Amino acid sequence: MHASPTANDARLPGRALVLAGILLAAVNLRTAVTSLTPLLDVLGREFGFGPTLAGLLGMVPTAAFAVAGVGTPRLAHRLGLERTAVLAMALAATGLLWRSLSGGTGGLLAASAVALAGMGIGNVILPPLVKRYFPDRIGTVSSLYITVLQVGTILPALLAVPLADAAGWRVSMGAWTLLALAALLPWLGVLRIERRGGNALAQLHDRAVAPGDEAPELAAPPARGRVWTTGLGWGMAVMFGMTSLVTYAMFTWLPKLMVEAGASPAFGGTMLALFSALGLVGALAMPSLAARMRNPLPIALLCAACHLSAFAGLLWAPMAAPWLWVALLGMGPSTFPLALTLVNLRTRTPAGSAALSGFAQGVGYALSCLGPLLFGWLHERSHGWGLPFAFLAACVGLMVAGAWLACRPGFLEERW
Repeated sequence: MHASPTANDARLPGRALVLAGILLAAVNLRTAVTSLTPLLDVLGREFGFGPTLAGLLGMVPTAAFAVAGVGTPRLAHRLGLERTAVLAMALAATGLLWRSLSGGTGGLLAASAVALAGMGIGNVILPPLVKRYFPDRIGTVSSLYITVLQVGTILPALLAVPLADAAGWRVSMGAWTLLALAALLPWLGVLRIERRGGNALAQLHDRAVAPGDEAPELAAPPARGRVWTTGLGWGMAVMFGMTSLVTYAMFTWLPKLMVEAGASPAFGGTMLALFSALGLVGALAMPSLAARMRNPLPIALLCAACHLSAFAGLLWAPMAAPWLWVALLGMGPSTFPLALTLVNLRTRTPAGSAALSGFAQGVGYALSCLGPLLFGWLHERSHGWGLPFAFLAACVGLMVAGAWLACRPGFLEERW
């Protein structure tokens, strides 16, 4: 039964609050990554660590995201999507603040893990939140939240070195705690709506939530099948994982690569910001473009070509045209918003969306978590960038194979 115009009018402020919560959560999902990597040389001198630990710090995001991908569906099924969003932002704020106060490498690693656990939880719950509250605006809201996610990736990279030069590295990394705290406020408001009455929250999304079933979107898949039994599930996981591996290897090592090629640390941070900024193009274009295509595999092939061209330029002539190489490098991860969009385009139900999102992100990030560490290890062993980039090129090939499975028309529920 459709809600009356009066009911719809009453729901608008609540849905606006949910939208604000989704967007503010999204802008926080990468701040712990790109606020750190431009400062790795500074932190290395401060705490006395080298490339191996730098690679380990680069590995923490994908490892935390992998654990969150596996554990979040069960957690959110018990707590509810909205309470889980509060938990995610609280963990992010706690970890960011703790990291800025750390006195050694152990504290840096542990605090990064806490912050990134919160951000990993946010990765998993945002697609089901979009499907729950905005089922008729999936493409539009997906574009919005992926766009602000990219903004939250760009700004820390751009500001990390200038803030550290002006106020010290602790202020540079800790400032992003305020953004995570701001993201808590809309979700606390949504929970306040829930406390007004048992059905108040359900009215915001036209769906009654049964007692003891706080997040039906995140219930276990039906007994007739599991995501891991489908080619779609594994294709999504490999596509997501290899995109993440390449992206986080570059998040970690691009500034150092630029510095070794003769650039300044500030220029390395600027290139990292440019790399992140180009993700906006994919974020803006990918959801609506993918929704119009029966099979968006050509998009993945174009992204692979951008990656391989960028690797060649950065390897053989990094300072000849650094803006061009990094621009191409930034277009390659457009398979990330493509994968996020396919989570909803290749499922019929919120439960299917949540199951595919959790599997793709959990397995995908597990596959990718060694990427930054292996890239740094290969660089240290070979004293060059040839072997690291050959490793990334092989991963791009695997990404194309995963995209071939993920982009084929059809729905997850039909393949169970």
